[in-house]
Amino acid sequence: MSQVHALSDDQVGQELRKMTAFIKQEAEEKAREIQIKADEEFAIEKSKLVRQETDAIDSAYAKKFKQAQMSQQITRSTMANKTRLRVLGARQELLDEIFEAASAQLGQATHDLGRYKDILRDLILEGFYAMNEPELVIRARQADYDAVREAAGWASAQYKHKTDKDVKATIDAENPVPEGR
Repeated sequence: MSQVHALSDDQVGQELRKMTAFIKQEAEEKAREIQIKADEEFAIEKSKLVRQETDAIDSAYAKKFKQAQMSQQITRSTMANKTRLRVLGARQELLDEIFEAASAQLGQATHDLGRYKDILRDLILEGFYAMNEPELVIRARQADYDAVREAAGWASAQYKHKTDKDVKATIDAENPVPEGR
């Protein structure tokens, strides 16, 4: 049978304090669990954000590094091209000077008739070797026809002697080389 005990006010107060302490302890434990879980989630989210920002910084750095490399390569290429152009320009100037000097000397070459005839002989003989044909037509200045005719005769004899081939050279009187060349 059940016995009903009536509790005194002190006992009720004591039971209420125990219940309150128990509820408070449970609430504090729950609050600690929530705090720990929140700290863990915060750490995970923080780590994720740090990783994302690190990746973004790395990617920006890689992009800038590539741009810097490309810029350096363009600069090197530009400098190499400028240098090459300067070298080509200097080479062209030198060639122009050589051609001008040669042109000036060519104009004077006709004044030394003995040397001029030797040059004509050698050039005509070289032409015979280069063309390797049995009949050739030679163009010359009208003023040089006699010297060219004489040089062609000599070159024909030399060609025959060296190659055992005959070559017939005629002067193109209808189309002379213009004076001044």
